Amino acid sequence: MTATPPNASLRAFAAMIVANLALAFGPWMVRLADVSALSSAFWRLAIAAPLLFLIARAARQPMPRLAPPMLGMIALGGLCFAADLGSWHIGIHHTKLANATLFGNIASFVLAGYGLVVHRSLPDRPLSAALLLAGVGTLLLLGRSYEFATRNFAGDLFCIMAGLLYTGYMLSMARARETLQPLPLLLISTLAGLGPLLLFALAGAGSFWPRDWTPLILLALGSQVVGQGLMVYAMGHLSPLVVGLGLLIQPFISAAIGSFYYGERLGALDLLGGLAICAALVLVRLSRTGHGALAPLDKNI
Repeated sequence: MTATPPNASLRAFAAMIVANLALAFGPWMVRLADVSALSSAFWRLAIAAPLLFLIARAARQPMPRLAPPMLGMIALGGLCFAADLGSWHIGIHHTKLANATLFGNIASFVLAGYGLVVHRSLPDRPLSAALLLAGVGTLLLLGRSYEFATRNFAGDLFCIMAGLLYTGYMLSMARARETLQPLPLLLISTLAGLGPLLLFALAGAGSFWPRDWTPLILLALGSQVVGQGLMVYAMGHLSPLVVGLGLLIQPFISAAIGSFYYGERLGALDLLGGLAICAALVLVRLSRTGHGALAPLDKNI
C-alpha cells in the first residue's frame, strides 16, 4: 500500500471537516422542505446529478469505463444510499435534529470496528476508551429519547437503520475510491440511487412537487455536492476509523440548530452523552492505532 503524503492527508482531513459541517445542515433543510420525506430524498439526488456532471467535466475527471464487478460495487453503494436516505428522511421528521444526525451516522462505530478487523489490529488504550465513550454517549442519547416520547424513539430507530445502510454505502465507496476519481464515483452512485428513490417517493404519501425549491436546492448543494463530494475525496486518504468518528461532528451542529429554531432543548443526560462523544474524538486523535494501523482501504483488503 502506498503511504499518503502528509500534505494530502492534511487536505483530506480538512475536506472531511468541511464535509461534516455542510452535511450537518441537511436535516434542517429536510424539515423545511414542503414535500414528503421520501420526495426530499429524491430531489436531493435529482438536483445534484447535473451539477456533479458539470463539475466533473470542468475538473477533467471523465466518466471511466467500468468493469462489471466495479459497476456492481458502485450500484450496490447507490442502492444502500437510496435506502439510507429514505429511512433517514423519515426519521428526521420524528425525532430531534441532533439525534437524527447522530444515529444517522451510527456508521462511525461500525466503520471503526471494520477497520480494526480488516487490518488485524487491536485497539490501544486511547482508542479503546474512545470507542467506549462513543458507545456510552449514544446509549445515553437513545435512552433520553425513549423517556421523552415514543414518537422520538421510533424516529431514532429509523435513523439507526439509515446509519447501518450508510455503512454499506461508505464501504462500497471506499473500495471503489481505490481506482476511481471522486467526482465520477459520486456521480455514478448518485445516479444509481435516483431510480429507487423515485419509486419510493411516488409510492409514498405526501407531496412530490415542491412549491418552494429553496430548501431542496440547499439540501442538494450542501449535502450531496459539497458534503458527499468532499467526503468521497477524504475517503481516498483517511482511515475508516478517522472518517467514521469524524462523522460525529455533525450532531453538535444539528443540536444547535434544533435548539435555536425548534426549541429542542438538551437535558443533562443529552449533554453528558454529547461530551462523551467529544472526548472520544479527542482520544482517537491521540491513538497510535488510529493514525498508523488503520490506513485507508487499499486493494489488499
